[in-house]
Amino acid sequence: MLKRFSLYGFLKNQQYYDYFLLLAFRQMGLSYFLIGLLIAFREIMINLIEIPTGAIADLWGRRRSMILSFAAYIVSFAIFGLSGTAALDGKLAQHTLMPLLFLAMVFFAIGDAFRTGTHKAMIFTWLRIQGRTNERTRIYGYTRSWSKTGSAVSVILACFFVFLTSNFIYVFFFAIIPYILNIINFLGYPKEVDGDIGEGTSIREMVTHLKETLLVSVKQAILRRLILESMGFEGFFKASKDYLQPILMAASLPLTVFLFSGIQLTDEQKSVVLIGPVFFVLFILSAVASRNAYRLVDKTGQEDRTARLLWGVSFVVLLVLFPAMYYEVHWIMIAGFVGLYVIQNIWRPVLISRFDAHSDEAKGATVLSIESQAKSSATMIIAPVLGLAIDLARDHGVGASEFWPMGVLGAVIAIGFFLTARKG
Repeated sequence: MLKRFSLYGFLKNQQYYDYFLLLAFRQMGLSYFLIGLLIAFREIMINLIEIPTGAIADLWGRRRSMILSFAAYIVSFAIFGLSGTAALDGKLAQHTLMPLLFLAMVFFAIGDAFRTGTHKAMIFTWLRIQGRTNERTRIYGYTRSWSKTGSAVSVILACFFVFLTSNFIYVFFFAIIPYILNIINFLGYPKEVDGDIGEGTSIREMVTHLKETLLVSVKQAILRRLILESMGFEGFFKASKDYLQPILMAASLPLTVFLFSGIQLTDEQKSVVLIGPVFFVLFILSAVASRNAYRLVDKTGQEDRTARLLWGVSFVVLLVLFPAMYYEVHWIMIAGFVGLYVIQNIWRPVLISRFDAHSDEAKGATVLSIESQAKSSATMIIAPVLGLAIDLARDHGVGASEFWPMGVLGAVIAIGFFLTARKG
């Protein structure tokens, strides 16, 4: 099963659009604030759908939920690609484009809501069946490393697609293929990873299951703290990570003049000169970080101590990013983002293992869905605020680069959780 779990992560992370998402929206003519609104809307929809889908996965069947998830993703990619292409060709005005993009975000949110937490719960159920619960961090880190290896491969393919087409939007179409393959992969999962599912589960049973899990998550202090930490770390990371794309594009334009003088390249083709290598290195480092997260836990002696250490390191990185972004020192900005990605890929296995250690197995997918919903709530608030701050910094000419508000906000969040973290 480890091979199937790893294949899932590898195929799931063939997200060719992900490295060009902001650039694709900018190509459609959207401001950073409108992009932030789209991201916030996606998180709102995830919030509305997230917890019920976790209960459905626990009670109706996790394999079915995963297949439905990837079918929704495929519909979303098709809408993004078709509407974006029409807008680029001048066939759609912005007032018509935006509702279609919101619709695509609805399907994307359905995909995310049915997937998030469900597959992790399947892995942990399989570990319990195998009698290997003491390997939670190592096994999850291992499968996550295959996800990051998939990302490393996908960024090379994505850059090839963009270079070939000179278009950021077409990558949505290419992403459909591996998602179809993953649906085929799910058909080979054994029934046991569904957990204890009922026959003909009623709506009342789902509501009761959901209510019980919510009460435990709110009343239990350790789960409440973990949810808040997820909101701070994952919510901010999800809202800010894509700003690496325009930074890399800005840095690549003068570099291509030096490297390819005399060769006519479009701005889209120039962007892949740095986006490809940087994201490839980033994901290889992320894969190594995920696979070895358990070693850091072994060294600190406790997962809570590891989390506090990671909050401290994040604060230092973000504190350095602020002046680098203000004065537009591209190499420090890029290195800082790479550092944040690596930290996040150590953080995630540690956080998920902490959740599983304090959760009832029968409510595993629901608890992780609550965690994801909390993360989405934070992203929903942060994304448009951050986008607006960056637009204002650009419009008023504050700083050589407009992205410096990200460093300020991130540093404040990190120091707050570092100072309040359990020391073990």
